[in-house]
Amino acid sequence: MIFEKSERLKKLPPYLFVELDRKKAEAVAKGVDVIDLGIGDPDLPTPDFIVDAMAKAIKNPAYHRYPSSQGMARFRESAAGFCKKRFGVELDPSSEVCCIIGSKEAIAHFPLAYLNDPEDIVLVPTPGYPVYHIGTLFAGGTTWYMPLTQENDFLPDLDAIPPDVARRAKIIWLNYPNNPTAACAPEGFFTKLIEFAKEYEIIVCHDAAYSEMTNDGYKAPSFLEFPGAKEIGVEFHSLSKTYNMTGWRIGFVVGNSEIISAMKQVKSNVDSGQFEAIQEAAIAALDSDQSCVQDMQTIYQERRDTLVSGLRSIGLEAPIPKATFYVWAKVPEGYTSADFCSMALEKAGLVCTPGNGFGEPGEGYFRMALTVPTERLQEVVERLKKAI
Repeated sequence: MIFEKSERLKKLPPYLFVELDRKKAEAVAKGVDVIDLGIGDPDLPTPDFIVDAMAKAIKNPAYHRYPSSQGMARFRESAAGFCKKRFGVELDPSSEVCCIIGSKEAIAHFPLAYLNDPEDIVLVPTPGYPVYHIGTLFAGGTTWYMPLTQENDFLPDLDAIPPDVARRAKIIWLNYPNNPTAACAPEGFFTKLIEFAKEYEIIVCHDAAYSEMTNDGYKAPSFLEFPGAKEIGVEFHSLSKTYNMTGWRIGFVVGNSEIISAMKQVKSNVDSGQFEAIQEAAIAALDSDQSCVQDMQTIYQERRDTLVSGLRSIGLEAPIPKATFYVWAKVPEGYTSADFCSMALEKAGLVCTPGNGFGEPGEGYFRMALTVPTERLQEVVERLKKAI
């Protein structure tokens, strides 16, 4: 028996990392010693004090029942406290904070709160996180892509958005520090973004998943730090990369109370909230002195320096990222993004991500995640040198 899939599923592009996993599995089955720099999944363990908080909480029978979909009051207070300490942003935990089951879940569900039909446009950066478009598609809206190019420092050109498109736009997605390009946005960009959003009455959704993954003393700002931001937008935070908790699925969205209320309404109808023992672990992380974050930053900065200097030594163009744990580099002359990544896997046993997998403007680039130890990154460079 064959069951017909919905049109929305038929319109989906293949999810990038599923395909990467398939190719990796084929190579491993052949006995290849694969070094995986594809998906951004930290190899570092969750800090012990966070695990201990979870271990203690999981024995509490009160946490074995249904949680609130908006999150425990104590979790929301900790999230607000983190934003106050880190960014100087004041938030009301009761109305301006919502717990989320990892930012992917919230990003995918958020458009359901504001899109009605294909006339509703969502402005999406490209190359970018695929879920911005997927959430738009599932909610029945239309994606209008904003190219991120090296010539514009991988920032969207807001002036290039046609007024008729901007007037139909309901949401604009941004992500700085950026995945996949590792670009950082200057303060002037956020100021201009807020003016643009107010002019056209567009909700700004800033995905700040990499705000704490910074190098060389750089402190990534929150979109909500800037005057007027809370009038028109929200910011999505994830504990996944900051505390090496990708598998725990915990984060929070903060900002405009009206928008947060709509997010809560969606969540109350599609999920039953995050396990409260995990929320207790997250509280321990957010309330900590953040020394574990500083340790993480030191490790990734060393790895970044090793990989970037190595790639440059074999003639590849690789900028030095001051945030995220990605290196966004140009493929050698004569290769497409897909050709280069296929060659790297077949000849060098390396999994890296083709730039065009994040969107057409990513053609000519590849992304490597700093998710293996320094010694393995040195081996990555040696393997590439021989393969090229």
